[in-house]
Amino acid sequence: MDFDTALLRAFVAVQDTGGFTRAAERLHLSQSAISHQIRRLEEQAGSALLVRTTRSLRLTEDGEDFLRHARQILAAQDALARRFQRSSIAGAVRFGVPENFMGARLPALLAQFAHLFPAVRLDVTVGTYLDLQKLVAADALDLAVVMALADGQDEAAVLRRTRFVWAAAQDFRHDSALPLPLAFSPAPCLHRQVGVDALDGAGMDWRVAFTSPSQQGLRAAVLAGLAITALPQGDLEAGMVVIDGQHGLPALPAAQFQLLWRAASSTAAAEAFGQLLREWSAVASVPLQATFSGQSTSPMT
Repeated sequence: MDFDTALLRAFVAVQDTGGFTRAAERLHLSQSAISHQIRRLEEQAGSALLVRTTRSLRLTEDGEDFLRHARQILAAQDALARRFQRSSIAGAVRFGVPENFMGARLPALLAQFAHLFPAVRLDVTVGTYLDLQKLVAADALDLAVVMALADGQDEAAVLRRTRFVWAAAQDFRHDSALPLPLAFSPAPCLHRQVGVDALDGAGMDWRVAFTSPSQQGLRAAVLAGLAITALPQGDLEAGMVVIDGQHGLPALPAAQFQLLWRAASSTAAAEAFGQLLREWSAVASVPLQATFSGQSTSPMT
C-alpha cells in the first residue's frame, strides 16, 4: 500500500502541533481539510491512529507505531527532494585554484556544483598562489584558494591546514663538505621563500641545483636524487621521504590553504560555490595527490 505523503504530513503536523487547528495553520489548510486527510489516512491504514475528545488528542498504539514510520518516510522524501532539487541561482563563478589543492577530488567537486546549480557558469583558473592573489585583487576572479603561512588570523577563511617539510628521494645522499643542493621554482615563490628564509636563518651552506616552474620538473629532480626541496606535506608522492632534521636542516613553518574573496560584494552563485568548497574541504583531511587534467606543467608556487 502506498501512503500519500500529503496525508502523512498532515498526521505528523497534528501530532507535532497538538491539534487540528494549529496543524492547519502550519500547512496553510483549513481545519476541515486536515480532518478529512486524517480520516482518509486512517481508512488506508485500516486502524484508528488518533483518539480525539473535546479536550484532548492522543495517539493510539497503532498511531504511535505509524508515526515513527511516517517520520522516516517524510525524512527520506525530503532528503531525496534536496538531492535532486534544481536551484534558481544563476550567473557565473570565476574560481581560482592552485594545482596542489584537493588533487583528484577537485573534478568531483566541480561536477557536483554543476549538477546542483545547472544555471551557473563555472570558470576555473589553475595557477600559482601569487598569480591567483593578483587576479582576485584585479577583480578577475570572484574567489580563489591560496596558500599562506599560518599566523592565526582570519580563521574563517581557512580551508585546510598543512605544514612545510623538507622532501628528498628515498636514496638521497649528500656530502656534508659540499653545499646542500636545492630544487626550487623561480622567485617569487612561496615554497622558495619558506625554504630560503629557513636555510639562511640557520646559516647553512646551500645552492640552487635545479630550477623549474612546474611541479613535475621539481618532483623529477627530487626523485632523481639531484636535490631536495621544501613543499607542503600533502604534496609528497611515492618515492619521496621527509628529511626534517637531517643534514642540519632547520624546521619549516606551518601553512594553510585559505579562501580569498574579491573586494566587491559576492554573488549568490559565488557564495553557493564557496559553501560547497568549505564542506568538501572539511572532510578532505588528507588530499589525494593527482595532477589536475590539462594542467600538468602548472607552477606550484
